[in-house]
Amino acid sequence: MKYKNKGRQALKRYFINLFFVIFLMFIVATSPNKDTVVTSNINTVKSIESSRIIIPEKQEEIVFQKPNYQVVTSTNEIKMSENKLIEFTGTITGYGPDCVGCSGILACPPNQNVLNNNIYYNDEIFGKIRILAADPSIPCGSIIKVSNYDNNEFIGIVLDRGRDIHGLTMDLLYESEKIIENHGRKYNIDFKIERWGF
Repeated sequence: MKYKNKGRQALKRYFINLFFVIFLMFIVATSPNKDTVVTSNINTVKSIESSRIIIPEKQEEIVFQKPNYQVVTSTNEIKMSENKLIEFTGTITGYGPDCVGCSGILACPPNQNVLNNNIYYNDEIFGKIRILAADPSIPCGSIIKVSNYDNNEFIGIVLDRGRDIHGLTMDLLYESEKIIENHGRKYNIDFKIERWGF
């Protein structure tokens, strides 16, 4: 009697395992994107399921190129190059709001009062930047990148004009005329116009 029960149990296990294997094969055959390897022995049925590895096509490499600046050498070339990225080598001087004949109010809108030592302007895109006076060929609100100034570089905005500021010369605003005595006139300064006007 015991032997008959053991034989029935073994037979029952065999059919359950067989059903399980057939069920797994049905699932695998009807499911896309998967491969299944089935192995069996007398006691166990194991299935090893592995997802297909999809290798994407090689994407084009994105290369960030530096912008090309047009080099200009005169005020006339600056006027003709409006709305283009340009660069030029020139001179920079310094001035204070308390200079002789200065009112302390900048010539360009928003006509900022700089008598309170406020030598910066808060631009919506470029943030807190220095104030420059420039030749009328460069519109008010233009953004200038200044390099090679005492081995430093900074971003400035044209918000002022000056009687002696013409051509390839810029004037950098300081808190007072006393401070600029130590800076004087600097030559071979690199200027890049990053934005034309407001």
